[in-house]
Amino acid sequence: MKVLFIGGTGTISMAITRLLASQGHELFLLNRGSRTDELPGNVNVLQGDISNEAEIQKLLGDMTFDAVGEFIGFVPSQVERDIRLFRGRTKQYIYISSASAYQKPPSDCVITESTPLVNPFWQYSRDKIACEELLMKEYRENGFPVTIVRPSHTYDERSVPLGVHGHNGSWQVIKRIMEGKKVIIHGDGTSLWTITHNSDFAKGYAGLVGNIHAIGQAFHITSDESLTWDQIYGIIASALGKELKACHISSELLASVSDYDLEGSLIGDKANSAVFDNSKLKRAVPGFTATVRADQGIRQTIANIIAHPELQHDDPEFDSWCDKVISTVEKIKEGIING
Repeated sequence: MKVLFIGGTGTISMAITRLLASQGHELFLLNRGSRTDELPGNVNVLQGDISNEAEIQKLLGDMTFDAVGEFIGFVPSQVERDIRLFRGRTKQYIYISSASAYQKPPSDCVITESTPLVNPFWQYSRDKIACEELLMKEYRENGFPVTIVRPSHTYDERSVPLGVHGHNGSWQVIKRIMEGKKVIIHGDGTSLWTITHNSDFAKGYAGLVGNIHAIGQAFHITSDESLTWDQIYGIIASALGKELKACHISSELLASVSDYDLEGSLIGDKANSAVFDNSKLKRAVPGFTATVRADQGIRQTIANIIAHPELQHDDPEFDSWCDKVISTVEKIKEGIING
């Protein structure tokens, strides 16, 4: 098949790019040229700025595709632009939404594709919902061939999955564990969460490309494995050969005092238990199974980060913030205990 990805080199999309390329598809990436040195040799790069619609129209010329995958569309205006660009040019338009769009707090601990889409805590999620609604309206009224995909917490070899981290990613939390310092875990650490390795996500996504049963439908793609946040952080510490020293802090407190705008990512996402039913995906993509167990994936990621210093981005500001928050919470606890 002839496939175009808008983006194609991010955490989620790079794994899909590699998989489709290995399967022999004719693959084009439309982006500004980042991470191109990591791409398979048979991938074609169309370098351009998707926000410049006239430039992209000219760049694409009379090209048509079996599928177009949008990985960097976050607001309705970007989706409207894509509809103009790709109407009549593709047999399928696959939009990456987000599982954070599902109802928060959830009315049921098991999430299916029919779970309501409503998130009053995170603008990012509300924008994704608006994009979905626009695309489905375009499908119903004009036959635009949309497929919606909702990833949850997907990770790769460059960053471990965390609940609370700074602007520079996961390294500073890894470093704190290595140094024997306490790390912040939101809530009491017992809520259930689902993490998915990007190679597993890629298998589900690839099975939807060119799939007639996917048109006009929405799917989430996740692992079937759920863990508590204490287990996730414990796996990270174990992979480092260190003891986990956890400081559990209320998500509401972190969201209210944080310099890192945690209301959306915690109250609107990670503070809620998330267990996904992937039955719909498995009906559309027979044989799909996520095979990278959390402990295996995290250990691989830790090993890769340790082996590549360029992935180790220090974040002294976040480190100092953690020390301050942990110290303050512990003094409050001590004051309560000692009366």
